[in-house]
Amino acid sequence: MSSTNNAITIKKYANRRLYNTGTSTYVTLEDLAAMVKRGEDFQVVDAKTNDDITHQVLTQIIFEQENKGQNLLPITFLRQLIRFYGDSVQSFVPKYLELSMGALTRDQDKMRETMKTFGAGSFQSAVEEQMRTNVAMMERAFRMFSVFPASGEAAPEAPAAAQPAPREAGAGDLDTLRREMAEMRARLDKMAPAKN
Repeated sequence: MSSTNNAITIKKYANRRLYNTGTSTYVTLEDLAAMVKRGEDFQVVDAKTNDDITHQVLTQIIFEQENKGQNLLPITFLRQLIRFYGDSVQSFVPKYLELSMGALTRDQDKMRETMKTFGAGSFQSAVEEQMRTNVAMMERAFRMFSVFPASGEAAPEAPAAAQPAPREAGAGDLDTLRREMAEMRARLDKMAPAKN
């Protein structure tokens, strides 16, 4: 959440109670989840220190939702996410996830319509296609800014006026993307300063 002037301030007290300064009422995590769903912007601050703790509270809301059996985060995703902590590409992960969720949010109405019209199978295919598009986009971005080319590739050149349209990703391309991401991670690890 952004901490703009229009954001509602929620104060969290030592007794874990949350106070909505906009409505002058105590609220729960469920109330905050409902605010997020309505698109209301808020910032959570520690009442004693005035530190911004919005990130921790939003994470707590996700944790509570997952505990209720509303599992949006697959186990493989959670494991992969944990592996990125402390990794040399950790700084890329938040922006990548933000861009991916932004694309999903923009396309959610289209996906709902597809699901109504063609059923859940078509919806899942649409989501998988969006994920392939996101992975291909990230790969192109990494290649543009890569210091070293992947093995067997020429060094990146200045962008040409007209680039050929990217081809659609197939099932075999996902393995190729994973391999290239692993190679990139290895190159980044070599560039990172050695830890003492």
